Amino acid sequence: MATKFIVEDLGKCSYSDALVIQEDHFYGAIKAKQSGETSLHPNRLILVEHDPVYTLGKSGDFQNLKVDPVTVGATFFKTSRGGDITYHGPGQIVAYPIFNLERFEIGLAQYIWNLEEAVLRVISKYGLKGERIEEASGVWLDADQDSVRKICAIGVKASRYVTMHGLAFNVNTDLSYFEHIIPCGIDDKDVTSMAKELGKEVDFDIVKTLLVEEFEAVFT
Repeated sequence: MATKFIVEDLGKCSYSDALVIQEDHFYGAIKAKQSGETSLHPNRLILVEHDPVYTLGKSGDFQNLKVDPVTVGATFFKTSRGGDITYHGPGQIVAYPIFNLERFEIGLAQYIWNLEEAVLRVISKYGLKGERIEEASGVWLDADQDSVRKICAIGVKASRYVTMHGLAFNVNTDLSYFEHIIPCGIDDKDVTSMAKELGKEVDFDIVKTLLVEEFEAVFT
């Protein structure tokens, strides 16, 4: 079966530049949908590795940022996505699906489930058992233990069933940046990465390829 989306890999890119690209595709897709010309804007999976940046969701609490980002070599953006504060940076795969959910015949809840499922399948290939938890989106390890920790954060925006923003998957991420925030506004759960769990860095490009393959598997 042919894939229902195209992949646009931006490589290393600032948050501001990637946001311009996201919004161009997002609002273009909505406009095309309103005019009945959806073929002009195919579903698109944008992949990017950001420079260090903290982003805050539209209803997030600025108090969850503990430092001036400049002092740790990062920037800051208030965004239109759901969720609270998170960090993006080198070694992390950020995926921004600009998807018309009606083409997949799914709603927003199933969409978020699919995002989680793609990451769950990838980390399982490395022997890591990820899980979901009821009270928060994302992918977690040891969900029923005091040592519960998040390996992938999710924060999305949708309008007229078109999505933007997406997921942040910690592969070889420098986790020290998370020490300067209360990640996702949750202060009793830790953050982790594939590298931390496996005790070594993993091939970033291979993980990215696997993620695209799992997107193709769950979004059919």
